[in-house]
Amino acid sequence: MKNILLIGAGRSTISLIEYLLENLESEDWSLVVGDQNLEFATSKIGNNPRAKAIKFDVTDDSQRVTEIQKADIVISMLPAHMHISVARDCVSFKKNMVTASYVSKEMRSLENDAIKNGVTIINEIGVDPGIDHLSAMNVIDKIRDNGGKIEEFETFTGGLIAPESDDNPWNYKFTWNPRNVVLAGQGGAVKFIQSGTYKYIPYCKLFRRTEIIDVEGYGKFEGYANRDSLMYRSVYKLEDVKTMYRGTLRKPGFSRAWNVFVQLGATDDSYTIPNSDELTFRDFINLFLAYNPTDSVELKLKHYLNMHQDDVELFEKLEWLDIFKPIQIPLRNATPAQILQYILERKWSLNKEDKDMIVMWHKFIYTMNGKRKELHSSMVVRGEDSLRTAMAKTVGYPVAIAAKMILKNKINTPGVHIPITKEIYKPVLEELKQYGIDFSERQIV
Repeated sequence: MKNILLIGAGRSTISLIEYLLENLESEDWSLVVGDQNLEFATSKIGNNPRAKAIKFDVTDDSQRVTEIQKADIVISMLPAHMHISVARDCVSFKKNMVTASYVSKEMRSLENDAIKNGVTIINEIGVDPGIDHLSAMNVIDKIRDNGGKIEEFETFTGGLIAPESDDNPWNYKFTWNPRNVVLAGQGGAVKFIQSGTYKYIPYCKLFRRTEIIDVEGYGKFEGYANRDSLMYRSVYKLEDVKTMYRGTLRKPGFSRAWNVFVQLGATDDSYTIPNSDELTFRDFINLFLAYNPTDSVELKLKHYLNMHQDDVELFEKLEWLDIFKPIQIPLRNATPAQILQYILERKWSLNKEDKDMIVMWHKFIYTMNGKRKELHSSMVVRGEDSLRTAMAKTVGYPVAIAAKMILKNKINTPGVHIPITKEIYKPVLEELKQYGIDFSERQIV
């Protein structure tokens, strides 16, 4: 019997856990789901006799080592910064590992030891990063195999609300970790290359530098640049590509409104506000504005941001969040980002019957037989409700399939990897089709 240890049972793990439970008996596996919230972990596994839930604290060195030593493979669904202690133990005790998060510098530093100990660590196997790699490499390799050369590549992904559940002026609700949404864009310099020119966007300008993306059958979206696109030139073996641009999708108008909070400083997570529980939402916004004994908070905000009289839709978005109301903040000594997250969760949380939607779009410009060609590839996945979300499906199923492939020895190359090779992306993409996760391609030129 092969033993699986899954650490973290958050909102994106329901499809992953259901996949594993369905395969426990036929594959002769056992499953341990560990989470700080035992009740939460228990609710995810039902009464399957091959599965059990445990209260798990990743910072407890003794417990972490004990549980990892029992496992044949570890799936870490923890916040990204918590993976490294798990990964170090996996390498030390020769246990394979899968995670959906980006490869960090600390994770990459384990490469040599992982190879020496025969340990396979698959990262970036969620949706973005994850399915974006799988689907992009599938097309890139097909073009190469047919004698073509990639000149430009753009890719955008968005975790959005489905049209039938879109009932607010932001056209947005939280479909994954709210904290990550609030802190988006703060992870370092945003870098990409566009038409042969290197571009660098500081955080303070990020949400005003957007692209319009038209996804066939779903209309227009806006995209803003995401992290460091340049590093993927070497990853995809596209070192001389003229455009490499990775971005995030939102509905038009979102980024301009979000930029209000960026310019205020309300997304800052680097300091705490003493006695923040004594403030109201209105007080919080006023903290960032100049003193004026006669002007209202609303007027000072408009002046600070140079908002015009016809910026009605933008101001309606802000008012809808209740940020000008005297609503008490229940968080003591919180950071601005934590307070903003609390304000947003009141209005952006999914209702029980809400459906989310994942939209992914790639653009490939390439030359073939001396001719310039353009291909668009897109995927749209809808959730079933607020529990079985499109986000949970597109994050969980690739992770689960990759873990199964490692357990069945179909992935066995030691080292720290992301899913860009044919032996990984072909079977994973094929199985994802069973769950409605598929791409449509449109030749433009």
